[in-house]
Amino acid sequence: MQLLQAIILGLVQGLTEFLPISSSAHIKIVGELIGVGGDPGAAFTAIIQLGTEAAVLVFFWRDVVRIVSKWFQALVGRMPRNDPDARMGWLIIIGSLPIVILGVLFQDQIETVLRSLWIVAFTLIFFGILLGVADAVGANKRRLKDLTYPHGVIYGFAQALALIPGVSRSGGTITAGLFMGYERKAAARYSFLLAMPAVFGSGFFQLYKSVKDPCVAAATGCTPEIFGGVETGVATIVSFVVGLVVIAFFMNYISRRSFLPFVIYRLALGTVLIVLLATNTIAA
Repeated sequence: MQLLQAIILGLVQGLTEFLPISSSAHIKIVGELIGVGGDPGAAFTAIIQLGTEAAVLVFFWRDVVRIVSKWFQALVGRMPRNDPDARMGWLIIIGSLPIVILGVLFQDQIETVLRSLWIVAFTLIFFGILLGVADAVGANKRRLKDLTYPHGVIYGFAQALALIPGVSRSGGTITAGLFMGYERKAAARYSFLLAMPAVFGSGFFQLYKSVKDPCVAAATGCTPEIFGGVETGVATIVSFVVGLVVIAFFMNYISRRSFLPFVIYRLALGTVLIVLLATNTIAA
């Protein structure tokens, strides 16, 4: 039964990570609905995100290799420092700093109080509205070559908001990009590249913690992880395969269409979640 639950959560992770609807919110909600005994946990969520980020690495492999290679070459003076790919490397580093710093400073709150479904419900609705506004008023003209370092920092703080379940990593960064006038596809592309250092870092850190200490520190003491290594590993593989398909779909979709369906979905899900919580159908 636990293996089936883990597979379901891996499927949910793969389906929702790259869409602006918050994968962590869906993991939390589905975890409650399928009876895993509560929140699957920040550690499980972070580790299975390694699967979806591996999908990003595979999908953007040529871009990643080119950016890393030229960044190192520019660093040692073998090519101009203003080379677009070398510059993108610095933009990814700078944009990753806010989520690293805030993630370390607020780690306890992220793993406990911020995982309340009440918070998830309201962030789904609020940031869904923001995404809709940004999509409607954004100039949709700037491309990645127009990305500046100040804009990279703004992207970074938008990504850091995803530390709160319900915000959505891609949703937060894409919303910021749209408000700054970037094209939908450009905003999404930088969002996916920007997520890689943070998600890989968080996932491997949580993996290290789970191996070092098989308990999760909580306000009530130390309780065992819901899923073991096998279940978590299977869920990670499932999230990789499904995530790869979803990336291809999403990048093609936003080249031609708006984010309105995702906005409507977020508002509907947030509203339904509030009703379920208010009627004690599920626990917060």
